[in-house]
Amino acid sequence: MAFDLETAAAPEGLRRVAIDPVSRVEGHGKVTLLLDEANRVQQVRLHIVEFRGFEKFIEGRPYWEVPVMVQRLCGICPVSHHLAASKAMDRVLGAHPVTPSAEKIRRLMHYGQILQSHALHFFHLSSPDLLFGFDSEVQQRNIVGVIEKHPDIAKKGVMLRKFGQEVIRVTAGKRVHGTGSVPGGMNKHVSREDRDVLQRDIGQTIAWAQDAVSIARQLHESNAGLYDGFGSFRSNMLSLVRADGAMDLYDGVIRARDADGAILFDGASDQGYLDLIEEEVKPWTYMKFPYLKSLGAERGWYRVGPLARVQNCDFIPTPLAEAERREFVAHGHGAPVHATLAYHWARMVEVLHCVEVIEQLLDDPDLLSGERLAGGARHRCGIGVIEAPRGTLIHHYEVGDDDLVTMCNLIVSTTHNNQAMNEAVRRVAEDELSGHALTEGLLNRIEVAVRAYDPCLSCATHALGAMPLDVVLEGPSGEPLDRLLRQPDGGFERLPP
Repeated sequence: MAFDLETAAAPEGLRRVAIDPVSRVEGHGKVTLLLDEANRVQQVRLHIVEFRGFEKFIEGRPYWEVPVMVQRLCGICPVSHHLAASKAMDRVLGAHPVTPSAEKIRRLMHYGQILQSHALHFFHLSSPDLLFGFDSEVQQRNIVGVIEKHPDIAKKGVMLRKFGQEVIRVTAGKRVHGTGSVPGGMNKHVSREDRDVLQRDIGQTIAWAQDAVSIARQLHESNAGLYDGFGSFRSNMLSLVRADGAMDLYDGVIRARDADGAILFDGASDQGYLDLIEEEVKPWTYMKFPYLKSLGAERGWYRVGPLARVQNCDFIPTPLAEAERREFVAHGHGAPVHATLAYHWARMVEVLHCVEVIEQLLDDPDLLSGERLAGGARHRCGIGVIEAPRGTLIHHYEVGDDDLVTMCNLIVSTTHNNQAMNEAVRRVAEDELSGHALTEGLLNRIEVAVRAYDPCLSCATHALGAMPLDVVLEGPSGEPLDRLLRQPDGGFERLPP
């Protein structure tokens, strides 16, 4: 982590502190704080400063290329984009539902993806803060320090991720950016040899997953005084659930709850997401702010991902994970758990669920044989929604009669969590930093709050169009010569350099 005091750019009488970049997250972002003379926090913002143009350069491409192209949004969760785009194009082809074999192979791929992504985030990116403490020596607070001091924990993380990557390989063709899923189904079955290898290792993997939940639960329960209040705030929650209310990470209907746990809406078709969600643009970030239309922008923002999913569902349809879900819910003593750091505990509950689902699927003969492709009447519009590791992921395409994409709209998990991440950063800054002399350890607490959401910032900054842009022209010695600011409506304003 690096941070700088930027007094020249701050309003009169205030100091600007920049944490740039936020470390141990996927993508590039920064946090800025405005402090007065007494070090009291006056403003906090999470800025997503990188730019991706996927929604535009997808236009004009043949629809069958899209599931392979869009997964280049990310090297951590490519399967989520691969499958969400495939599900959308299934609708374009009239191939909904796909064949049983295709759906089961896709599910196997998807649950392997969530397993490996969750393991990477918890053990490699977040466990250094949780195991050593937020204020520990920065030289130790990394994965190398975990390997040295907690080799058994580090090994479990490596092996869980390795197993998930193997699941992806046998279903998608390779561990990263595979090609297994295509519009209308799958292009390959699972080989018997690969299936047998995964079955051989599944028992040990379940044991590791149970240990992972125990580690996360014990860390939270033994530090409840800190963890329950750190960056905690009330919010709505949204996710897919199965028609009977069970957790389903591949398909389902949309359900939302308010901060008290009461259902706001349920059974909503993913094809009607535009009737439920709207996005707001703000001039200081490339990431949008979604909210529930029925509540409006001020009250309608929500959280997605493990914390929402574990509490939004009525039950988890695998026994070991369901028992752990009940332990998690009991921690709230009858009320929803809103603690930011509880994301880690919920994330490990999902790891256990994923391994249990993988075990069930590996026994299914449809992985090895059966029809892989389907088709029907063509449609112009296709919407695919899936629960990615970080939360609900929406892909929406329109395709012309010439098979070329004419429109692409993506709302990714981290975008859904944008307002929540900003709120978590603000709470931590006000509670932990305000009035204190700043240290690296205190500023790391800001990053801890951001990391809890496992943000994929490169996935979330894909839109091109009426987005803000601040361009500063500097001379050879670094002196500012000119400055242009593009407003959200597309207009430009020249500002003093």
